[in-house]
Amino acid sequence: MREKKDTGYEIDSQRQEILVPKLPPSTKKCLLELPDGKNVELPLLHGTEGPLSIDGRQFYQKTGLYTFDPGFTSTASCVSAITYIDGDEGKLWYRGYSIDELAAHCTFLEVCFLLLYGDLPSKQQLKQFEEKVNDEMIVHEKIKDFYKGFNLNAHPMSIMCGVVGALASFYEYDAKDIVSDPKQRELSAIKLIAKMPTLTAIAFRTSKGLPIVQPDRKRSYTENFLYMMFSDPLDRDFRIPPVMIEALDKILILHADHEQNASTSTVRITGSSLANPFACISAGIASLWGPAHGGANQACLEMLDEIGSRERVNEYVEKAKDKNSSFRIMGFGHRVYKNFDPRAREMQKMCHKVLDELNVRDEELFELAMELEHAALNDPYFQTRKLYPNVDFYSGIVLQALKIPRDMFTVIFALARSIGWIAQWREMMSESVVKLGRPRQLYLGHKRREFVKLEDRQ
Repeated sequence: MREKKDTGYEIDSQRQEILVPKLPPSTKKCLLELPDGKNVELPLLHGTEGPLSIDGRQFYQKTGLYTFDPGFTSTASCVSAITYIDGDEGKLWYRGYSIDELAAHCTFLEVCFLLLYGDLPSKQQLKQFEEKVNDEMIVHEKIKDFYKGFNLNAHPMSIMCGVVGALASFYEYDAKDIVSDPKQRELSAIKLIAKMPTLTAIAFRTSKGLPIVQPDRKRSYTENFLYMMFSDPLDRDFRIPPVMIEALDKILILHADHEQNASTSTVRITGSSLANPFACISAGIASLWGPAHGGANQACLEMLDEIGSRERVNEYVEKAKDKNSSFRIMGFGHRVYKNFDPRAREMQKMCHKVLDELNVRDEELFELAMELEHAALNDPYFQTRKLYPNVDFYSGIVLQALKIPRDMFTVIFALARSIGWIAQWREMMSESVVKLGRPRQLYLGHKRREFVKLEDRQ
């Protein structure tokens, strides 16, 4: 039995899973003139928001041509109802809700519920969801043995790739059931959300030679994570400052999903082979690990290290404007946002609050960051090019203020983005037919060559 909820999404009332929205019928067509003089009509597809899309599903069959789009920056690879971005206007919505409203009024688990089920939860729904997540936070004892096999100086992201992928050994799924059984998909999503903070904290504690701390059912999701990270068994009065919990919760919300980015696309294309969900998320972690994707906030702090002091800020701002200089100010501008990154506004406010309440404004790195922020925001070069601070500029500063080591920054990003990955995977798996991803290429290699036997080669 299916019903329409007031969100406009189609819901299976027994399984409570959002189905992939159906494409509306095309009312417009695009006329393409081919090299041989023939004309081909291609349907134009309308989304709820955003530009029209040319329906390219029959493009090759109709034209005998491929499209060439490196990085797929002009290609809509799927239909989705989860996240919407308007880079020109600086908009980011989760399920239709603006990111600034969610960051200001919601917890991370509320946002997780929203991404998974399409609506913000009632108090009762949130309580039940929190209980389900709490029930799954403890990991199998044998999983902890995996951490002993890694080199002591192994990067935490390499550990997370291996350990998250290894979850598939403990939570077996039949490929046919993943496609046909929404209940299994829901269960795998909840397990992932619940176990990611525990796995992340264990990676940190074991790398420091510290004893593993079990989750505490009385604590909230984000507080639990910080507790498992930093708890001192010998300190009976150990407590986590509320501003730390609030700041990390904001970071998790702001990074929860970001449409079809590199790691999310990796999760989807891995999932298209009907791979185990934990293997798909492990693939997403591997993609996120790259410095061009998930390592930007760490790169921002390394840039501040290079600048060194407040007195050198103007010198480096001038370097950034010099075409002959290789120096770039990290954390300013964004590939998608041609306006102010909407996440940055919330992170900026949180950044200043954290620095004030934790009394770290006197630390040189943070003073330097604020000086650079002021100099760039007031420089006409950056203003005319709309090069504003993005979320990475502030999140790196906040994470450092929370005493989280830099090599853990991308792991925190993975912890946040895991809800987006599993929501996107779950949405794709609810399609009636999951189409195996198979991009094509523009071949520039040799034409057909005659084979020469080894004894005849010169």
